[in-house]
Amino acid sequence: MEWLNSNIAYWHWMVFGLLLVASEMFIPVFVMIWFGASAIAVGLVLAVVEMSVVVQLLFWLTLSVADLLLWFKFIHPKMKNRTLSGMSREQVIGQEGMVIRIGPEVEHGTLRFSIPILGSDEWQFICREPISVGDRVSVEEISGNTLVVRAQRAGA
Repeated sequence: MEWLNSNIAYWHWMVFGLLLVASEMFIPVFVMIWFGASAIAVGLVLAVVEMSVVVQLLFWLTLSVADLLLWFKFIHPKMKNRTLSGMSREQVIGQEGMVIRIGPEVEHGTLRFSIPILGSDEWQFICREPISVGDRVSVEEISGNTLVVRAQRAGA
């Protein structure tokens, strides 16, 4: 238990905190950043106030738990999942887009929506009728990651 009598300087906590924050790049779960922020906070407090190692560790642990609780209770639930853009299948059906690329088979290609649909503004499509680049199409169905579309006729 001799380590309890060791002396940890404020800059040790600052370096430890920066390493934890940097580790967020390799462990992208947005948790390590809170441990790192707590360690940096302990380092800042330790630069002003003298504390024993046990108090430092308890302070860091308390701050880390408080940060995690605040994150998961208040902030994380309010973050919007942009991969889904809040749209369901029923909201995609009927959306209109423009053909920007035709594949080797005339009935396949890529279309672009004016606003992102389910997180992307460009989608692969299948059309049962011949179409060309620049034609407007309307979504009839979703088949996996591909949209089934029909051509919009002028005046319709």
